[in-house]
Amino acid sequence: MDGNSATPAGTVTATVACTNCGATAPDDGTWRLTWTTGLERGETTWICDRCSRANLRSIEAKLDSTWW
Repeated sequence: MDGNSATPAGTVTATVACTNCGATAPDDGTWRLTWTTGLERGETTWICDRCSRANLRSIEAKLDSTWW
């Protein structure tokens, strides 16, 4: 951490939202344990735990999110 930064290096400071349903991640950081991350068309995507469970087979099959 430098003198100008309020968070340690590598900490996400922006609000994270599920790309599927739009749910926002809790501020306490626990979402990092349950949310799924992916890379689609060069962009990092985050999927909440509820959407991850509902679409697990599609995610594991690496289907494009438009299919689920």
